[in-house]
Amino acid sequence: MTSPATRLITVDWLRTLALVNMMAFHFLFDLRMLNLLPVWISLGPWFAIWAKAIAGSFLFLAGFSLWLGHGTGFRTRSFIKRLGVLVLAAVGVSLVTYFAVPGAWVRFGILHSIALASVVGAIFLRAHWAVTLVAAAIAFQLLPNMRDPMFDGVFWVWTGLSTSLPPMIDYEPLVPWVAPFLLGMTFGQVGGARLMAWGPVHSGRWARRMAWPGQHTLSLYLIHQPLLIGLIIATQWAFSRIV
Repeated sequence: MTSPATRLITVDWLRTLALVNMMAFHFLFDLRMLNLLPVWISLGPWFAIWAKAIAGSFLFLAGFSLWLGHGTGFRTRSFIKRLGVLVLAAVGVSLVTYFAVPGAWVRFGILHSIALASVVGAIFLRAHWAVTLVAAAIAFQLLPNMRDPMFDGVFWVWTGLSTSLPPMIDYEPLVPWVAPFLLGMTFGQVGGARLMAWGPVHSGRWARRMAWPGQHTLSLYLIHQPLLIGLIIATQWAFSRIV
């Protein structure tokens, strides 16, 4: 969401790191889903914590990026264009998973969450950083205590206030996941861009290579699962032919 002139390569590196973690997580997830995970590998509580940390890092960076792109002046056309891409991608994920995993399709996943959080975040672009921080704290600590059966309907799944949910392979509702997004905005509002400007002014080859995945986060997110699953199945088939 930043222009090429102001793009911070360190943020791209962090996005790349988040992508690497996500792909590693999904690789283990896919092995378990296909019953190919070795018995000596135990996916304990740390696995769920890892998933939450990955989702939180993407939302934090998305919030920070919103501030980088619009903190000094809201660019309506750019915002609407980016939001439209996110919404289309989110709908695509829902449709694909509806047919691929009909019992646990993605009703409101990470892309849905980033899109909705971007709309909420736009309200705080002109707010003092303390206001944004308080809003993040409310979303994380106070609002989850307001869960009620009245929000159990399918049309309220996006809120995160339901007390009963259908199975979903990915679920990051507004509450509490708007909190890390707002924390990313807060980081920008307190001067985080200056802290992240320590990267090289003239990037070398390897610096650019490490930044490239982070510059194409959405595209890589959309294609990585089909590629991973295809690679696992192809490897399994090839191994069975050899053995």
